[in-house]
Amino acid sequence: MPMNPVATTSKSKLATSASKELRSSRKKVKASKKGLYGRAIKDAFAKFNPKHIIKNPVLLVVWVSSFITLAATIFPLLFGSPANSNAQLFNGAVTTVLFITIWLANFAEAFAQSRGKAQADVLRSIKSDINAKKLFPDGTVSEVPATSLQRGDTVYAVAGDIVPTDGEVIMGAASVDEGAITGESAPILKEAGSDVASYVTGGSRIISDELIIRITVDPDKGFINRMIYVIERRERKKTPNEATLTVLLALISLIFLSVVATFPVLAYYVKTPISVPVVIAVFVALIPTTLASLLSATTIGGMDRVAQLNLIATSARAVEACGDVNTLILDKTGTVTRGNRLADGFIPINGHTMQEIAYVALAASIFDDTSEGKSIVRLAQRLGARIDFDYQAALPIKFSARNRIGGTNLPNGSMVRKGAVDAVKSFIQRYGGSFSTELNSAYEMVSQQGGTPLAVSMNNEIYGIIYLKDNIKPGIRERFGQLRRLGVRTIMITGDNHITTSVIAREAGVKEFIAEATPEDKIAVVQREQAEGKLVAMTGDGTNDAAALAQANVAVAMNNGTQAAKEAANIIDLDSDPTKLIDIIGIGKQVLMTRGALITFSVFNNIAKYFAIIPVIFAPTNLSKLNLMNLTSTNSAVLSVLIYNALIIPVLIPLALKGVPFTPIAPNQLLQRNFLIYGLAGLIIPFIVIKLIDLIISLTVLA
Repeated sequence: MPMNPVATTSKSKLATSASKELRSSRKKVKASKKGLYGRAIKDAFAKFNPKHIIKNPVLLVVWVSSFITLAATIFPLLFGSPANSNAQLFNGAVTTVLFITIWLANFAEAFAQSRGKAQADVLRSIKSDINAKKLFPDGTVSEVPATSLQRGDTVYAVAGDIVPTDGEVIMGAASVDEGAITGESAPILKEAGSDVASYVTGGSRIISDELIIRITVDPDKGFINRMIYVIERRERKKTPNEATLTVLLALISLIFLSVVATFPVLAYYVKTPISVPVVIAVFVALIPTTLASLLSATTIGGMDRVAQLNLIATSARAVEACGDVNTLILDKTGTVTRGNRLADGFIPINGHTMQEIAYVALAASIFDDTSEGKSIVRLAQRLGARIDFDYQAALPIKFSARNRIGGTNLPNGSMVRKGAVDAVKSFIQRYGGSFSTELNSAYEMVSQQGGTPLAVSMNNEIYGIIYLKDNIKPGIRERFGQLRRLGVRTIMITGDNHITTSVIAREAGVKEFIAEATPEDKIAVVQREQAEGKLVAMTGDGTNDAAALAQANVAVAMNNGTQAAKEAANIIDLDSDPTKLIDIIGIGKQVLMTRGALITFSVFNNIAKYFAIIPVIFAPTNLSKLNLMNLTSTNSAVLSVLIYNALIIPVLIPLALKGVPFTPIAPNQLLQRNFLIYGLAGLIIPFIVIKLIDLIISLTVLA
């Protein structure tokens, strides 16, 4: 009987409607990108709100300073300054530059955030105005808004339909285009009963055939909603490193304040008058405004680079933690290997024929809806095996990661089982059975080829071995080599047997592995590493990985994995490619390195600015010999440094967002290289630019 409860003639109309929705989404995407700068400019003004400014102590100082210099401009006698037009003009220029400095700092953060908001707009356009065909218990179908669907509802989707929200396929098989979510144009087969291919994501589109889907999430809790929430939460609490650096910058500013506060006294002593606006300008020029302005942009930039890899990070903390990872724990199946283990052959033992093992394997797998189980059934049927018992009267025995054995109790009382060899051995021994060395030979032969051996038995006798074949994912060995060069220790953990695991580990270039592991073993390994002070990252895709993923510091789940794994993770790989973990760790380290580069640049900048301002202010003293740039006057020197201080912020925005170039080399080599590049740049660039600005100012009345 056909599954379709809706007239087939309506499919073309549905496809046309879906196509229009997708075209509309693309137009919204382009419009969103065009409005990127406009949104950032507007948001930069909105961030002058004291509630926002107070979160950044350094910018708060600049903000307060601008009001003081504004007061000195309007009321020149307020601080005892001479009431002349030149002084007011200078004070006004200082106020303007301080205002621009704050606005540019706000723009750096707003521009980084606007990119995320544009992504959120795109995702909203994907999920907006989507309707779903809801199936009711009485068998009727009604079209309802996708937003009205509840967990447990059932929907029907045909070719051309957009999947309304996250769910599990409970009937049918279809090609699904997940390009709107993952960016991957190749359609993916989704079918009921598969461990990893039965989950569909809201926003994906049915290309062919039809599915019945059970909704697995509450309203507004779907994957797209979570992505939107994560992206928009980039206006978030600071990460631990950010918070620490913010406090450090505030302390540095206090130190400079105490130093600059002595300038009027020194100026009086050497008989060189110095006005309050000049003192404020010197103070602002010497505190780390550049670093404070770009600090949040480096973190947001890191999250954007993660998103460009088709990864969704649930928090900036997760991205930052990637840079400090010491230990990486990987599940084998679906992570190191492709994860689509299929039956490649049967090996009969104990005098049994190929037809006999095929029959027992078929009977043991008839209720197994996984792709692995279906492949066993197909192979058995090709060998002529047929069901000769009452299917309705048989009792399925469910396989689990703990017992590692499953099968069927037949109506005639026979017990057919398949599972891990040691689990099947234990089962038949309980019923007085025994096994021969022939079993061990078959087991070792399959394992040494990198396959997974499953034993099949009836009652208390083992009939043979099923050879499940899996393949290493391409490029995985080279990637693990890069991880080792970064000082990251890699451990592969799996429920497979020791011989198979050792073969896969050798092919993948993994030095350490743990075989025949239960879900509890995976948690124990994570906890053991953490107890030794290690920061642990883990990848996985199955329900049995969920608890260990939740325990790990950084948890990366595959998008084609189970819902439990994705909910436990703090990073989800939309392409389901575990080799990306090297890129994730690289981005984490890149964020830390970018901050280090900006700190180095800022420190050397301050040295250059010191030599630009101080010798000019105290010109009557011997410090005038240090006026290496031969700046025109005190006013010109102060304004030149302040203007440079403001202009360097937008110049460094691309660096903060893209990050410094990163290669997998030793940390001390990276430190030396970046110190040399950004230290020299931070020392040389200010001398050149400040002198050029001074030459321009010298042609005006401000000098």
